[in-house]
Amino acid sequence: MTGTGAPAPPRTLGVLGGMGPAATAEFLRLLTAAVPARSDHEHPRVLLLSDPGIPERTAAILAGSDEPLPAIRDGLRQLAAWGADLLAVPCNTAHAFIDRMDAELPVPLVHIIDATLRAAMRTSPDGGWLAATTGTVRSGLYQRRAAEHGYRLLVPDPAEQDRVHRAGVLVKAGRVDEAGALLRASAGRMWRQHDLPLLTACTELPIAYTAGGLPEERAVSSLAALAAACTDRLLAPVPVGVGGARS
Repeated sequence: MTGTGAPAPPRTLGVLGGMGPAATAEFLRLLTAAVPARSDHEHPRVLLLSDPGIPERTAAILAGSDEPLPAIRDGLRQLAAWGADLLAVPCNTAHAFIDRMDAELPVPLVHIIDATLRAAMRTSPDGGWLAATTGTVRSGLYQRRAAEHGYRLLVPDPAEQDRVHRAGVLVKAGRVDEAGALLRASAGRMWRQHDLPLLTACTELPIAYTAGGLPEERAVSSLAALAAACTDRLLAPVPVGVGGARS
């Protein structure tokens, strides 16, 4: 409620997607499913800017380039200008660049790495496997935050990492069944080493994981974690503030 007793205005989520399109579509599906709505009118207002032209994030990280940063910054600012008062980006690797502009964001952003690690710590307090793009692994985004929380996070060996990354690339190419088979084989090898859930920390990997017929309870989906965290923020009784804070 506002100070006058009138209902607070509905919150608007701005989603910068297109990295890649299939993951963005799946995020919106999960967000819709997460909202406890009984009618259209109880769902949050969502603005989507799907920009598949944003330069490839892993290639930039491996090359030591900031090439994706201006496009990501411009996209988030555009969403805020359109009226978003909360931001989300369903791409883990993009957050290596988002973290460099946190103070510049005009409205808060729900951080996918923080959301995924919180979900992992709740569901698997003994730790988990990091299944992510090579760019995300190389950036250390998850490893640093996990260390801050004292959370055990295992990283695949280089050969396995290449296969995990390839599974995400296959989803982007529309070859979902191949991605599922590849990730299923990788997951089996990782589980034989340590029986801990996979953090599917590339937003294509939850799609591959499902296609591979793998058990839902043995994964922590970064897409589902982001959708749940956004829902919590959108439905929270305290209005979202302004500024570059992240959640």
